[in-house]
Amino acid sequence: MNASSLRTVLEGGRPVAGHRPWPRVIVTPELWIALSEGLAGGAWTLLGLWGESGMAHLAAHEPSTGTLGVASLPCPDGWFPSVGRLHPPAQRLERAIADLVGLQPVDAPDSRPWLDHGRWPVSHPLGLATPSIGALPPYPFLPVEGESLHQIPVGPVHAGIIEPGHFRFTANGEAVVRLEERLGYVHKGIESLLTGAALERAARLVGRVSGDSTVAYALAFARAVEAATETIVPDHAHWLRALLAELERLANHLGDIGAICNDAAFALMLAHCAVLRERVLRASAACFGHRLLMDCIVPGGVAADLPADSAKVLRALVAELRRRFPPLVELYDNTASLQDRTVGTGFVRPALIRQFGCGGTIGRAGGRAFDARRQPGYPPYDQLEFATPVLDESDVNARIWLRIHEVEQSLTLIERILERLPSGPVRGALNRPGQPCEGVALVEGFRGDVLVWLRLAADGTVVRCHPRDPSWFQWPLLEAAIENNIVADFPLCNKSFNCSYSGHDL
Repeated sequence: MNASSLRTVLEGGRPVAGHRPWPRVIVTPELWIALSEGLAGGAWTLLGLWGESGMAHLAAHEPSTGTLGVASLPCPDGWFPSVGRLHPPAQRLERAIADLVGLQPVDAPDSRPWLDHGRWPVSHPLGLATPSIGALPPYPFLPVEGESLHQIPVGPVHAGIIEPGHFRFTANGEAVVRLEERLGYVHKGIESLLTGAALERAARLVGRVSGDSTVAYALAFARAVEAATETIVPDHAHWLRALLAELERLANHLGDIGAICNDAAFALMLAHCAVLRERVLRASAACFGHRLLMDCIVPGGVAADLPADSAKVLRALVAELRRRFPPLVELYDNTASLQDRTVGTGFVRPALIRQFGCGGTIGRAGGRAFDARRQPGYPPYDQLEFATPVLDESDVNARIWLRIHEVEQSLTLIERILERLPSGPVRGALNRPGQPCEGVALVEGFRGDVLVWLRLAADGTVVRCHPRDPSWFQWPLLEAAIENNIVADFPLCNKSFNCSYSGHDL
């Protein structure tokens, strides 16, 4: 079946009442396949793919028209047509559905388990949970053929204090022929924990899916709840949320810039950037009561207003960063030995970035200008003028410069938010619809777009909630980035991506 637009496909389905702000429709297998073909053709972007007992869900975006929607396919027999067969970015998501829910993608090109390592007490915990079959056979890494090839296993335990993940390199001498990742080691059962949770507990859980993106996750969850319940959020709260988001972006980008340079043996940048990041964290604690800004955003608004001297603290922070950050940028730009390591390293084809719908600094460094603050957009960014930095070199150097530009942008946005911060309440009362309802939200975190979809019961508890980290569409591209680079450049490429293990592993 050929469809001229995403809207055409969605209009062919049966609308689900009480789903906001985008439509959700029940589709036939034919419409599901039409969606897969549209994604494969590049006209639409896959935003998410998840499941529940007896149902598979797919969220998609059509950039040319701004159309967003969720399609749901009933799976009474426990299977659905594979999206990954036509659209590779869906493959790991389908493998996660098979592990978590038990729904099987038919004709899927990769049926290996993904999150389930054979150590869960039950199989398919989000579906018809059954006792686990126990240890699984060794994970079958994909074969590589050629002369003089050798394998280098790295992880899952690493030398630094980071989360676990296994990387299997196949190399010819020092040149990497293939990298294959094995993730899932920090699976926490987040979606199981969310089932049946009250909104307050659920908000805290979602805010901890990936701790460095707590503001982005909390905002996505809150906006999904507010959409489902048709709750009005006070203007003052919208502006405080943006302030929180830009502080989180600022802290993480500063940390990443220093860490990338450190992996190129330039520890001086790490030391100076760490000091600036610490300044941001201390200002965040002084203004919002938490260094990482956890639990500051809640459904309906924010938890508390700014103390009286906060504007002074934040303006002093901006002034200090404007004074101390440019010399670091100049130091990076004028250090030839550092440029020699970053320029041209870890190149990812822009066509691959577009295919995977890769967001954040990785996507924008490769020419994809998507920014959820602009499309679909949300307050107060629709009232703020700001440019979305975009480069097309798509290497480590470009990803550093993207972060540099976004640090400068966040400083400007913080100033403008403080100048225009309205007065008023910080939290609105949540509506209690008295019947089941559903909501979805897409917000921009420092890594890229975070999606949260949820269904609420009539009493306001969570029936089902699915948070999707931007790393789902970024981890696979790291495998492409390291090909034909030397093994020693993997830490540099990896840090320039800085994907989340925790956000991916759920």
